[in-house]
Amino acid sequence: MNQVEFNLLDEPWIRVRDAACRVQEVSLADALLRAQEFTDLAGEMPTQDAAMLRLLLAVLQSVFCRVDAAGESAPLWDEDDADAAVERWEELWSLGRIPEAPVRDYLARWHDRFWLFHPERPFYQVPEAGIGTEYAAAKLNGEIAESGNKLRLFSAYAGAGKAELRYAQAARWLLYVNGYDDTSAKPKGKNLPSPGAGWLGKIGLIYATGANLFETLLLNLVLAREDGRPWGEPRPCWELDAPRSRERTEIAPPDNQAELLTLQSRRLLLHRSGDRVTGYSLLGGDFFGRENAFFEQMTVWRRRAETKNAPAAFLPKRHDPAKQFWREFPSVFVKQKEVQVPGIVSWLGKLQEEDESLGKRMLHFRIVGVEYGDKDFFVTDAFQDGLSFHASLLEELGRSWRAWITEEIAHCEQLAQAVGSLAYDLSLASGDKPTPAAKTAAAKAQRAREQFYFQIDQPFRQWLYEIEPEWGREKTQEHIASWRSQAQKIARTLGQRLVDRAGDAAFVGRKVTVAAERGGKKEEAKSFYSASPKSFSYFQYRIRTEYKEKQ
Repeated sequence: MNQVEFNLLDEPWIRVRDAACRVQEVSLADALLRAQEFTDLAGEMPTQDAAMLRLLLAVLQSVFCRVDAAGESAPLWDEDDADAAVERWEELWSLGRIPEAPVRDYLARWHDRFWLFHPERPFYQVPEAGIGTEYAAAKLNGEIAESGNKLRLFSAYAGAGKAELRYAQAARWLLYVNGYDDTSAKPKGKNLPSPGAGWLGKIGLIYATGANLFETLLLNLVLAREDGRPWGEPRPCWELDAPRSRERTEIAPPDNQAELLTLQSRRLLLHRSGDRVTGYSLLGGDFFGRENAFFEQMTVWRRRAETKNAPAAFLPKRHDPAKQFWREFPSVFVKQKEVQVPGIVSWLGKLQEEDESLGKRMLHFRIVGVEYGDKDFFVTDAFQDGLSFHASLLEELGRSWRAWITEEIAHCEQLAQAVGSLAYDLSLASGDKPTPAAKTAAAKAQRAREQFYFQIDQPFRQWLYEIEPEWGREKTQEHIASWRSQAQKIARTLGQRLVDRAGDAAFVGRKVTVAAERGGKKEEAKSFYSASPKSFSYFQYRIRTEYKEKQ
């Protein structure tokens, strides 16, 4: 067994999909230089694709922050012109493909740092991690994520396919574990800080996608900060003179994208037998504070209010897998005093101001995340969602439309609440068991709200997709009115269905003892609940008057 083996620049290991929907494995160099031939990455999971995308972007950052499209030295961090980064980006975009010479020159220089197996510099690994917590291949494989003491009841793999991985497969999951690892591994040192989950697991990852992999890469290649200042000189992990190997290390926030995109959240070392990977060792790796970490361009944010112990700050906001992405539109795409827009959204908005061709196309955004169990101790689920709309919505021209979209989402929230309230009342009126009745009714109300959002999900996405900010006043009002009519119809139909399913008991109604608060004291009070006319009539009233002030 060779100590130096499987170079990621030469060996096929990155899964991509071509225009005929065929999936194939290509080398890292081919994934970049033939990116225009592939429609997308095609890894085993969307989270793996997200980690892979960041690796490819790190290479492009390392190359084109230093040289121009012709390969001539032109460091962006030395540029005084704030528009230099945009001009560099436009130069690359106009080519329709990644220029070959600069990329090949760069990769040839760092070829020895891309060996998956190497006695001193294995890619994304450190030999010192050999003392860490040991896991089998089933834990490395994100489709299983099976620890030694908790077996998957219905595993996607069995036998040898579960116990070992091909080199190419292991390399892909190596990126995934580095970004999304849970917190189950124990430290070997004493009194060490907790790094938490992997960095990608801490954030609400969002990125843009294009018609092919080249466009996806370029749309996410953020070459300057939001204020126009350049990033620092690229320092990806493979360019370090010596890799960081100390366990659970708090580092200074990166000042360049290449370092951030290759952040080593974990210290890893793959174990192999023959030509298969059988497991790995793991220690905690690099981490930094999340407060106001605006150098991260691919996350949504939440505002933390000021307290006695901490000032107000913005933190990366994880996605809620139970919430459709379009419901987050106001906090992702609308600039407000209390909202920090993702860096990738601001960057694309800036590009559209400079390049008219971008404003005439559709933009597609994708969110990806994992859901963790208690204290991020294990992964319970992985998910993705997407949203498409006219690019000019992000321009000044689209400001009014962004406000109207935000308003319509707020109306949808109110319609959902009306549906949920009706379901709550019907549950109490019909005498649902078990007790306490209010708990059962609350659960039914939540399910009714979810059902409403499920039914309006595709119609709302289609309505958003059809918006053209250039429309005149008449067409704009017509499009908004059309959606409002559709949303109300969906809510009324669902409400009627809930009443029909409630049965005769709900129609007759009954008295229910519920908790109440009077004069600051909690007491019990009896209320009468019935499906008709009280609850359903009030529901219809709420639906009918929701848009009254706006129409």
